[in-house]
Amino acid sequence: MTDLPPPPRPRLAPDADDARFIRRVVLVLVILAVAAALYRAGNLLILAFGSVLGAIVIHAVADLYRDHLGASRKLGLGLGYATVLGILGFLVWLFGVEFRQQVNVLITQLPHLLDQLDAWASRSPVGAKIADAVRQAYAGSRAAQDVGGLVTGGGEFILNCLLLLIGALFMAGDPKVYERGLLLLVPPSKRPAFEDALFDVGRVLRLWLGSSLILMTSMGVLIGAGLWFAGVPSAAALGLLAGLSEFIPYVGPTAAMIPALGLAATVGTGPIIGALVTYAVVRLVQTNFITPYVQQRVISIPPAITVFAIIGIGVVFGLFGLFFSAALLVVIFTLVRSLYLRDVLGEDIPRAEHDRLLPPRNHPGPRT
Repeated sequence: MTDLPPPPRPRLAPDADDARFIRRVVLVLVILAVAAALYRAGNLLILAFGSVLGAIVIHAVADLYRDHLGASRKLGLGLGYATVLGILGFLVWLFGVEFRQQVNVLITQLPHLLDQLDAWASRSPVGAKIADAVRQAYAGSRAAQDVGGLVTGGGEFILNCLLLLIGALFMAGDPKVYERGLLLLVPPSKRPAFEDALFDVGRVLRLWLGSSLILMTSMGVLIGAGLWFAGVPSAAALGLLAGLSEFIPYVGPTAAMIPALGLAATVGTGPIIGALVTYAVVRLVQTNFITPYVQQRVISIPPAITVFAIIGIGVVFGLFGLFFSAALLVVIFTLVRSLYLRDVLGEDIPRAEHDRLLPPRNHPGPRT
């Protein structure tokens, strides 16, 4: 009995190397398609990220009530909801009622003040080129489009803020559901590393938010007091604006200084000098004394990386992206430390202590 010859190989079937290449090409195309979809849905993703930050804040406040007042989990969470909503309502009351006149002056005078600054900078050829470059860069950015949208349709901005707040309230109610769901998207063999990284991000974000609150408070109080002493109009509103702008390091306080200088210019030369001295001294104190003591113990990101990353995130994701850019940079920095430096390169980086969200892969699981 003779052996039959093997069946002829299909002429168009790829060999092993070609099949591997095709799989890699398809994988690259899928990654590009997902990246394009994420870019198109950038505003939605930023709102979701803001909701996550809001949920972390609510749980941090609830933990304070549980640790210091002995409140139960449900009572602490309810008090956390009430406290956060109360603070937001207080800020709305400050801007809408208490500082309403000051805010109106600031809003009505700002376009004219910016035109004056532009005219002053355009007196020299170098200043004119810089002002023109700034106008072109601003006009082509996502942040400019979003600010223009605020002028023509503030309803969309308010709706986005409400969506962010509602998302934070839902996520704070049962965060484990979302954490487990995220881990289920990861291959089982990689889940322990991603779970550790997830809790690393949560711990660092909570510490970073606490330190940012201290920096925002100190910035607002110092700037408000300095501008009031210098005789600048709307000093309280400008101080509150400066404090809130500290949430965007370097870029925010610089932008908040522009309306202060403009309003000071409406009074005289003395308030302008006083405003410049106030911002210079406060920035010196904040950078060299308060920030190193408060925030660099949590996470230390080089200033150059922080500035360029914040600007880049703002250009890509617009106004909300600019507002949450510093927090997003903290997340990226922590993930690089946890996933790459620790779990790929083997660096000795401590893990955040936590209970496992998912059982091991060989765990039999509950019976149904």
